[in-house]
Amino acid sequence: MLKLLMFVCLLGLAPAAGLQADSSRSVQTPYTEQKVVYDFYFDEPDKINSALFWIRSLINPLMEEPYGLAPEFIDIKVVIHGTEIVTVARKNYARYREAVDRMRYYASLGVEFKVCGLAAQDYGYLPTDFQDFVEVVPSAITELAHWQLQGYALITPNVMEKKHAIEDIR
Repeated sequence: MLKLLMFVCLLGLAPAAGLQADSSRSVQTPYTEQKVVYDFYFDEPDKINSALFWIRSLINPLMEEPYGLAPEFIDIKVVIHGTEIVTVARKNYARYREAVDRMRYYASLGVEFKVCGLAAQDYGYLPTDFQDFVEVVPSAITELAHWQLQGYALITPNVMEKKHAIEDIR
C-alpha cells in the first residue's frame, strides 16, 4: 500500500520533477457574459492604437466559435483620461483617423467610450468637442470606481514600446 501511495504521489509531481508531457494543449474555458471597464491613461496619445487591441483581444474570441456570444452579452466601458483624450477630439480626426474609426466600430458593437470631464477641462475641451460616440463623465476615477462596484472587471492596458519584431525574437 505504501508503494502504491508513493507511486501516486510521484505521478502528481512528475511535471515538477522535470518530466515533460508530449505537447501543450488548447482548452476552451467556459466563458460567459463579460462585464469589463478599461482604464485608458497613457503618456502618449498614439498609445491608444495599441490599447485598442486589448479590446479586440476580449471581443473577438468571445464573438467567434466556440463561444459565439452576441455583442449584447459583452458589456464594455472605456474610460479615457490621459493624453489620449486628444484622439477623440473632433478637431484632431485627421491625425487620429485610424484610432477613431476603430473606436467607432467598437461603439457600433456596444462599447461605451467615456471621457473624464476633469481631464476635458484641463485640455480646454467642451463636451461638444468630442466625437459623437463619446460620453463625458464627471470624473474618470469616480467612473472607474462606480463600474467596479457594479461588478465590472477592471483592465488597465500596459502599453509599452515594441523594441523587437516578432520574427527577430521568435
